[in-house]
Amino acid sequence: ALATPWRGGEVFELIGPVKPRPVRAPTEQETLQRRLNALALQFPGDVGIAVRRLGAGWTVSVNGDRPMPQQSVSKLWVSMAILAAADRGELSLDETVLIRKQDLSIFHQPIRRYVGEAGYSASLRSLMAGALQQSDNAANDALVRRLGGPFAVQVAIVGRNLDGIRYGPGERAMQTAAAGLTWKPEYSFDRTFWEDREALPAARRKAALDAYLANPPDAATPLGLVEALSRLHGGELLSPGSTALMLQEMGGSLTGGGRLRAGLPTGWRLAHKTGTGQVMGSLATGYNDIGLITAPDGRVYAVAAMIAATRRPLPERQRFMVGVARAVAGEDPQAPAVDPTDETAD
Repeated sequence: ALATPWRGGEVFELIGPVKPRPVRAPTEQETLQRRLNALALQFPGDVGIAVRRLGAGWTVSVNGDRPMPQQSVSKLWVSMAILAAADRGELSLDETVLIRKQDLSIFHQPIRRYVGEAGYSASLRSLMAGALQQSDNAANDALVRRLGGPFAVQVAIVGRNLDGIRYGPGERAMQTAAAGLTWKPEYSFDRTFWEDREALPAARRKAALDAYLANPPDAATPLGLVEALSRLHGGELLSPGSTALMLQEMGGSLTGGGRLRAGLPTGWRLAHKTGTGQVMGSLATGYNDIGLITAPDGRVYAVAAMIAATRRPLPERQRFMVGVARAVAGEDPQAPAVDPTDETAD
C-alpha cells in the first residue's frame, strides 16, 4: 500500500483489495435445528420435536421439555417392563396367558377376532409383538395385567431414571375418561363406545378432552423420549438379548406408514412406535411417531415427533412427520402430500 497525502496534510493509506473471510459452513446440528424450527413454526398446532445423533454428543429440539400425550407410544414402556421382568427371571416370554372377552380393550385390538367364548391363549412373546407391531390395545393390556397393573410399568420407568416419561392408568380408563365417559365392558364390542361418546353433550366431551390435554396421564417430553431411545439402543435398559428383541419388534412395526417412514430416503431404516389420540370435530390429539433412524452409513438418530393437538387434517399432520424425517436425513423437509390411505391403525 502507498501513503498518499490528502487535504490538510493528513495522510491516508491506500489499501488493496480485501479478501473476504471464509464463511463457516453450518454444522449438521445447526442445519437440523434451523429446519426443525421452520417446520414447527409453519405447522398450526402444539408440536414437539427432539432429535439426538447417537455418539455425536448433540441433541436438537423444539418444545423438547414440554409434556405431551404419548398415546400408544407408551406401549414401548410396557414391553420394556415385560422384558426387564424376563431378564430378572420373573417370567418367561414363552408362557401363555388366557385372554377372555372381559379382558378386551378399546379401539384398535386385532386380537379380538380370536377371542371366543372359551377365550384365547397367547404367549407373552406374541402379545408383545402385537402390541409393538400392530399397536394392539388388548395385547398390551394383557401384558400390563401380567406385570401386576399400570403401577408396575411406572416402577420400571422410574427404576431406570427415564425422566420426563410416565405411564397412565391403562387404555380403558384413560380413553374413556378423555371422552367424558366411564369404562364399561360393552365398549370392547361393536360401536357402543362411539355411540355413547356421540350422545354426550358437546360441552362435557370438550371439557374432558381439554382436561386430558392440560395434564395427560400418559405424558412424555420429546427430550425424555429420545433419551430413553438412546439408552435402549445403547443397551442400558435391558439385557443384550432383550434389547435386540425389542428393537427387532420396533423395526417390524406395521403402523404409521405415512409418518416418519414416508420421509426416509431409500436405504434408511426405522425402528419406531406410533401413537394416535382421539379426535373431536376438527381437533386431533396425540399424533406421534418416535423411533431410531439408521442411515446407510450406520449413523443412528433417536427421533421424537409429536403433535399434542391440532385442527389440521390428516395429510397435513403426515406432512409434518415426513418433514421431520427428511430433515434428519439431510434433505429438504418441504415434502409433497402423503396419501392418507397409507395410515394404518396407530
